[in-house]
Formats: sequence, structure tokens, C-alpha cells
Amino acid sequence: MILPVPRRRAGPPLPRSGRPALRPALPMRFRRTRLLIVGCGDVGLRAAAALPARVRVLALSSSPARYPELRARGIAPLAGNLDQPTSLRRLASLAPRVLHLAPPPGQGEGDPRTRALLRALARGSAQSPGAGFGYGIALVYGSTSGVYGDCAGALIDETRTPRPLSARARRRVAAERMLRDWGRHGAQRRVSILRIPGIYAPDRPGGTPRERLLAGTPTLRAEDDVYTSHIHADDLARACLAALWRGRAHRIYHASDDTRLKLGDYLDLAAERYGLPSAPRLTRAQAEQALTPERMSFLRESRQLDNRRLKQELRLRLRHPTVVQGL
Repeated sequence: MILPVPRRRAGPPLPRSGRPALRPALPMRFRRTRLLIVGCGDVGLRAAAALPARVRVLALSSSPARYPELRARGIAPLAGNLDQPTSLRRLASLAPRVLHLAPPPGQGEGDPRTRALLRALARGSAQSPGAGFGYGIALVYGSTSGVYGDCAGALIDETRTPRPLSARARRRVAAERMLRDWGRHGAQRRVSILRIPGIYAPDRPGGTPRERLLAGTPTLRAEDDVYTSHIHADDLARACLAALWRGRAHRIYHASDDTRLKLGDYLDLAAERYGLPSAPRLTRAQAEQALTPERMSFLRESRQLDNRRLKQELRLRLRHPTVVQGL
């Protein structure tokens, strides 16, 4: 028995080329998720490595020498330099999620790098409302806990008013203000800020106090010592990703672990772990004479960070809850 050939349903006419017309692009939810990392150093690389294969990672880089390394890690390099705004034109509509880990310049009071990035992202949103940013953009910025200045050892949460003491911290405050203002004045922009303390990891270059102990660099005696906070680099990378997917708009989070130690006690713990001599202890007056101004600037600030938002809102379970485990 020969079955009749089904008749083709009427449809749109073929184009003159005789080929079927292309189907419309898939909705954004069916495309591969894209993430742009700006400032893809150690933490950015760790964040990229922690992502599933369905996320395509791009990294802005001004150094062609880094391209092979990035590609070897499954990251697509994108040529651009935050100090050259005209090189950022390709950022338009590249990714709906942006991890901004680039620091401000080493001098001045503002952050022209963040300003250039935000202008490029805004330009992409305006020019291509149906691609990428038109569906909304989530941006996470890695700031510093140094914006608080000296808190006399108090345990503080994210509602504490910033009072930066150094020019370095003032530049971070300027970047935070630009980012929050940019988020509030644009449609479908979600900006979250991580305030980050000291980052460490055994496999991070200069990421443990081992070098400091080997060099015999002194620290303050117990009476003059300051509280410092810490975060393992792997936990920080996971915090960045949690904020990208779960962070609230215009929200600040302390990306800190549960450690409650003064700096000298932290160094003593590290010396015990590594089997090294403890760091020499000095009075504050002696330290002013022996240490560099930059290192001394950290010894003028004492604070402890409350990280409940990190654990409750971002639902991040720290793999290294204190430096005891992390070291």
C-alpha cells in the first residue's frame, strides 16, 4: 500500500536565493550565559574556574601576552584598556553579568577607570536594547574594607558610614558612589558591592604571611595592635559569583570570613603553622620609624567585619571559615 505524500502547509515564500529564511534568534534564556570579567587577576581566574561549562567567560585585557593563558583556561580574551576609553567600544552588549575587579589608578582622588567602564556599558545598553543589557545587567564590584578607616576595633556591619583615611581608600569610595549612582539611574541595572579585607591563599602569589615572616618584618606589640579581617581567595571567588546571581540591587556585602584576631596573633598563628620564628613586636612609635608609610597605613586602622549578609542573603557557606583552616 502506497501512502499519500502529505501536502506541505502553506508558509512564507522562500527568498529569491531559494533558501529558507533564518529563524529569529533564540530568547536570551535559551542562549549560553555570558560573564565579563574586568580585572581578571588571581581572584577572577578562580571565579572563572568555579563556573559551570554553560557559562561563557570573557575577560578584558590590555596585554596580548596574557591571551594564551586566558584561552587555556577557557576564557575568551577581549582587547581593551580602562585607561584608554576608546578601546572599550566592543564592550557594548557583550554580557549580561559583569565582575569588576580592576583597581583604581595609583594616584588621584577619583577612579577614571570605573567611569570609563560604566560609560561603555551604558553605551551598549542604549545602542542595543534587545541584546544583552536590554534584558538586564548584574554588576559586582570588588571594593575594600579600607573605606571604613579606623573603627577602634569595633565589629561593624555594612551600614557603617565610610570614613577613609588614605587616598587609596578614598578612590574606592569614589568608585562605589559612581557604581551605585549608575545602577539607580538606569533601567534593569543591579549593582552589588563586595567590601574585601586581606586576601590570602597558600597558592596565591604573596598570599600568605610566610614571606613577611621570612623577611623578619616587625609588627605592633599587643598593647598597640589592630584587628584585621581576612578571606581565602577561593571563598572570595565564590562570593563574587554568589553576588552576581543572588546579590540585591545597590547592596553592600562584607566578603570576610569569621576570623576574630589581631594582626600579631594572626602572624603568630602563621609562624606556628610554618615552623618559622614569630614576627618581632614594636611599639607604635618604633614601628613609625621602622616600617614604610604604606605598611604603616594598615596599622592605623582596626576593625572587625560582620559577615551575616554574606552568609544569609548570598547563602554562601565558607569553605575556610577562619584562617586556622585556611592557612
